Amino acid sequence: MTRRIPEALAAAMLAAAMLAAPAFADDNDYPTDVRADYVFGCMAANGQTREALEKCSCSLDALASILPYDRYVQASTILSMRQGIGQRTAAFKSTKMFDDKVAELRRAQAEAEIRCYRGAS
Repeated sequence: MTRRIPEALAAAMLAAAMLAAPAFADDNDYPTDVRADYVFGCMAANGQTREALEKCSCSLDALASILPYDRYVQASTILSMRQGIGQRTAAFKSTKMFDDKVAELRRAQAEAEIRCYRGAS
């Protein structure tokens, strides 16, 4: 004889699982292509070695644990827009809100560097 879970209980369990899932995904909400792009760029700047791969991967994991993906995208977009020329670029360079978002990214990157480059032997 099999026991059946009442539909209301099953729905409640599913809802609870869905609500709990983001808590486990916070450190891993960066898409795979973004992670790969970050590591490739980091390795290009730090050498194409196994050690660089490990440190760059560590750096991204640390960054992702500090800064949610949506804020990473915002800051990266601002930095990208600041590289252009013209009136639109000036707005991205002279707005405090944008400065704060970039500063948050820079702090997260500095913390990741401390954890993965300076903390490692």
